[in-house]
Amino acid sequence: MTTLANPTTFDVAALRADFPILGREVNGHPLVYLDSANTSQKPRQVLEVMRAHHERHNGNVSRSVHTLGTEATLAYEGAREKVAAFVNAPSASEVVFGKNSTEAINLVAYAFSNASASAGGDPRFRLGPGDEIVVSEMEHHSNLVPWQLLCERTGATLRWFSLTEEGRLDESSLTELVNERTKLVSVVHMSNILGTINDPSRIVARAREVGALVMLDCSQSVPHLPVDVQALGVDFIAFTGHKMLGPTGIGVLWGRGELLEAMPPVFGGGSMIETVTMAGSTFAPAPARFEAGTPPIVEAVGLGAAIDYLSDLGMAAVQAHEQEITAYALDALSSVPTLQIFGPAVVEGRGGTISFALEGIHPHDVGQVLDDEGVEVRVGHHCARPVCVRYGVPATTRASFYVYTTTEEVDALVRGLERVRKVFG
Repeated sequence: MTTLANPTTFDVAALRADFPILGREVNGHPLVYLDSANTSQKPRQVLEVMRAHHERHNGNVSRSVHTLGTEATLAYEGAREKVAAFVNAPSASEVVFGKNSTEAINLVAYAFSNASASAGGDPRFRLGPGDEIVVSEMEHHSNLVPWQLLCERTGATLRWFSLTEEGRLDESSLTELVNERTKLVSVVHMSNILGTINDPSRIVARAREVGALVMLDCSQSVPHLPVDVQALGVDFIAFTGHKMLGPTGIGVLWGRGELLEAMPPVFGGGSMIETVTMAGSTFAPAPARFEAGTPPIVEAVGLGAAIDYLSDLGMAAVQAHEQEITAYALDALSSVPTLQIFGPAVVEGRGGTISFALEGIHPHDVGQVLDDEGVEVRVGHHCARPVCVRYGVPATTRASFYVYTTTEEVDALVRGLERVRKVFG
């Protein structure tokens, strides 16, 4: 968990003016957007940079000597530099662009698969019967299904950490779960359904003892709190642009440089090659090796603009604001009769995502009534169905916060829930 050291603050009211969508109405009510864990809204600064790139600098990257191609390449690689600095990566060459976190995680999974199928594959990526991968019950499907499929392809075994009643990762079986057969541990940094922020330090230490690699799904943490890959000590992280004020269609895999160089490519095509003959090919160094074809150029530029925006705010200030909103929301929601919160009941060690249920009322009904009031939340299992199974519910209602969330919006949520209870008795 990141410790805040006197973070600066920002003017939320002034900041909200940067987000055009926040000025609209829904069903005759002011929009109350509480679904940022699903996707964040975008400030004008991001929208304008992307428009300007299309209007003035549109060209393909890494394959043209003309002015537009050079400008596009500089903008694309400049975005890579911004990402590297944002997560304190030692080198921009350790940043691989893809279309989202899911693709980034699958890229590592298929690199394991390809290495396992090759006689010359790096032993750190070779999997077979008797080998194990460890995840947790807390995972988004994007950090669960790829490893299930990898185990099916290779004969390896999938194992997992369970959850406590309080919504924390149960590390009581750490030594038994992460053992000499473990090749990879891949867990979420911040849960998209429980809001739990996991401290990976004990897992990393144990993985190093047994020679296993460690990956973190940082889709919810990188947008909301300071993340330093060197301090975390992990081997890979994945995150996505659209949850951090950037556009859809752009995601990031960060990996330690020597591991990326050892990983076999997953996608074949243009730009990822060194030489090509009819008899075979050799491949470019990372990150180009993993970015076959025309990449998401303007999306990367938009992500770079989003990083500029967040950096100007300061990630410590972003986290501090969300902690204040979360504390206020936990207190406010506790006043709603028959409402049960899933995940930590205190702000320590949790982020600005709160999932809950109203006794006897299906979350889909909750979501529809709230939408009638202009309050936008998400309902369902949030691509984390094992969590719902763990706590014995078919689905939950989830409210999630970001830099533009206000206490007045939390009050609107509570008023909406009071109307839900009146409608459904």
